[in-house]
Amino acid sequence: MGLERFGKEGQFLRVFKPRWKKEALQLMKGSRRFVNYKRDLLTEDRIAEIESRRDDLKKMIKAKDLEGVKEASKQVRKVCEKSLSHYREPSGLAENVEVFWVAIVVALGIRAYFLQPFKIPTGSMQPSLNGIIVEDKTADPNWKKPWLGAQLWDFCWSGKLYDNKVAKRDLTVREFKDASIFLFSKTRVIFDDGSSISIGATVNEVMSADTFERCFDEDPITRRKSLRPGPHFKAGEVIFKGSVTSGDLVLVDKVSYHFRQPKRGESIVFDTRGINTGQPGEMSSQAGGEHYIKRLAGVPGDRIRIKNPDLYINGSLANEKGLKRVMEKGKDAIGRDYRGYFNQSRGGPELNFRNPNFEFQLPSDDEVEDRNQREFFALGDNSESSLDSRYWGTVKQYNLVGPAFISLWPFGSGHWGRIE
Repeated sequence: MGLERFGKEGQFLRVFKPRWKKEALQLMKGSRRFVNYKRDLLTEDRIAEIESRRDDLKKMIKAKDLEGVKEASKQVRKVCEKSLSHYREPSGLAENVEVFWVAIVVALGIRAYFLQPFKIPTGSMQPSLNGIIVEDKTADPNWKKPWLGAQLWDFCWSGKLYDNKVAKRDLTVREFKDASIFLFSKTRVIFDDGSSISIGATVNEVMSADTFERCFDEDPITRRKSLRPGPHFKAGEVIFKGSVTSGDLVLVDKVSYHFRQPKRGESIVFDTRGINTGQPGEMSSQAGGEHYIKRLAGVPGDRIRIKNPDLYINGSLANEKGLKRVMEKGKDAIGRDYRGYFNQSRGGPELNFRNPNFEFQLPSDDEVEDRNQREFFALGDNSESSLDSRYWGTVKQYNLVGPAFISLWPFGSGHWGRIE
């Protein structure tokens, strides 16, 4: 058997090579990599000089000239070092900044084409998925924040933050402004004197908290809210006391719908472009292309009917797992109840579910010329208090982002893991 069986370098017998030869061969390989990796920084004459010195070293190795190998190795190292004498190695800070920006670019690429993080703002999918939960303890004189260690644990495990804000002087609320940052919801409550406080929830959730309800008058027909004359809070009075629990952070699969059709029963994320919300005062969180999450109850061609607590599709009870779970009024993973489907008592003029015999017919694919105009019917699992297709109509194909894939956080919500 010849050495060919073990590779042209005779890899089986490499362990028996003398040290000088191993080092020389390693230098040959290293200098070749140096040229390949730094080619954009090297001039043509430098590359030619390095190759020439490498050829000299190769000849000395082949001739087994130990002194010649030492001298040729020295020349190879020298010419490589001289070739980038004008080049300064980046500092540790510069390298870290470069790595950081590369990571950002990769993350943005993943977000744009594959998986997108989405924070659930409202409770319309409870108990399947949590929105932001505001616990207003302003009326409880005995309530106080837990000790710091418990607060840290509650935030990491449950996404819960505690707050206790007191008016230092008489204050009149001027406006509620969305101050959300990336996936973290935040509302600034701005007062007439220019001061403000921040609360970690959406504008709608903050305005609905007990402590701020007294600041508004509500039109009984349009349900729009308008601020009453102030002051709303007197010096020393509690503005907000309680906790805010984060909505579930989910990843949305943005790829699947390029290869398959949406399926009844799965949780879908969509934007609200072109959706007529009917009463903007009540639906402000869904305006302007905001993202929302509901359960897909009807696909093109379906006929939808709700008879409390059941959902009928094309004349038969829905049999998809996610829809049946709501109808059968079972419990979620940590014992919270589903309550069934309800006719929407506050339904809009076009989709009025006050009539128990009302049915909604989705156009079939044959009736739609443009695939992007295909229509879907979306319902919240928390049907009694969900604003969904019963209220503002159908979701178009172009609105769909993808099915909700994984719940990432909070870990203690009972929803961590794959979303059904």
